[in-house]
Amino acid sequence: MTFSPKTIFQRAVRYEGVRPISIYLLRLLYLLMFFVLGKATWTHILTHQGPWDPTAAIAWCVWAAFATLAGLGIIRPLKMLPIILVEIFYKVLWLILVAYPLWSKRTLAGSPAEGITSSFLWVILPIVAVPWGYVFVTYIYNPKK
Repeated sequence: MTFSPKTIFQRAVRYEGVRPISIYLLRLLYLLMFFVLGKATWTHILTHQGPWDPTAAIAWCVWAAFATLAGLGIIRPLKMLPIILVEIFYKVLWLILVAYPLWSKRTLAGSPAEGITSSFLWVILPIVAVPWGYVFVTYIYNPKK
């Protein structure tokens, strides 16, 4: 059996018609979420001192849950696509509702939202990694029904 680089761009029955390159990109995304986000969130949660601010605790718990569930995504990338879709949705929504108005008024630079905006602009990575045809057929239009 020989390996051809072309095979990673061809639809694979093994992955429900999704190209292997998309599977590899998803796994990379899940790995980044699991290790980078997981390290930051679980370190913060486990070393936190004193009582929690309820709103901040919600955010930390949600991010820790995302990071932990991403571990399952490394093994089953297509099954865990909904967490990537939620990530894309909340980041794009935040960029539209918070960052864009500040940017259009030229007040984003130097504001507390500037750092979050910088990290949320990386949402382009999951947008590129998601196999949108599979998402459409699986979650929106299912011809099997």
